[in-house]
Amino acid sequence: MTASDTSVGVVIPTRGDRAEWLREAVRGVLDQEHVRDVVVVADGVDALAVADQVDGLPVRVLPNRLSPGLPGARNTGIAACATGLVAFCDDDDVWLPGKLAAQVAAMDAGAWFASCGIEVEYGGRVVPRTAGTATVTAADLVRSRMVMVHSSTFLFRRGAIWVDESAPGGQNEDWDLALRAAKRRPIACADRPLVRVRWGGSHYAGRWADRIAGLEWMLTRHPELADDPRGAARVYGQLAFAHAALRRRRAAARWAARTIAARPAEPRAPLALAVATGLLPASVVLSLLHHRGHGI
Repeated sequence: MTASDTSVGVVIPTRGDRAEWLREAVRGVLDQEHVRDVVVVADGVDALAVADQVDGLPVRVLPNRLSPGLPGARNTGIAACATGLVAFCDDDDVWLPGKLAAQVAAMDAGAWFASCGIEVEYGGRVVPRTAGTATVTAADLVRSRMVMVHSSTFLFRRGAIWVDESAPGGQNEDWDLALRAAKRRPIACADRPLVRVRWGGSHYAGRWADRIAGLEWMLTRHPELADDPRGAARVYGQLAFAHAALRRRRAAARWAARTIAARPAEPRAPLALAVATGLLPASVVLSLLHHRGHGI
């Protein structure tokens, strides 16, 4: 493989429970320039059943041959590709026209890892989310999760980086991957909405214990997250909210206190306390945020 090899292998993990969206994701991928291989990885489900869901489309369907879960499925797909570049697309997301062309242009200009803007679809609304910059640094990803740096936007040189399969419950594997990439060199960003992300289809929406484990994992792996007051307050506030959603009032209060100590103006602290005291259900808070294209 050479740096000028712009053939793209696309990895689409699936659990096999949303066939219509999977076919739409595959079609969005096949409509792009540069695509040479599409690998659908069946995670925890029968690969033959998934193959029936994409029958007639020029894709390969493989079982997840590594650790169960999203990180193992992604790595199974990476290993199966023989292209110069690898991209991810989740089975509930859709690439929009020109996505790969814009990113490959950035790779031709010297990038090794690229992202792009997204549009968030939730409850019948579509909200664009862009980075406001042509490059995303490690400092950007510490200070803010940068939701537009989403797994379905990732394009990188094959073999240059792998997903960490130790991510608990698959939580934050994409944030970890992007942060590790940005520590090497800033991520190129085609900063316009080129992927539609369906938040309503997320497998992670109510898995609060996994969210807690994933955030604690990130704090251990990337201790610099605790050094930036804004970034630390965001993570601590998310932990407070997750504990509150599980009705763990004391833990929620402890994390809310740490949130306020790091950044008094962080809005996640009062939201977590409102949920912890029963003033608001966690589901209502999330729905209101998602309608605006934001998460907790």
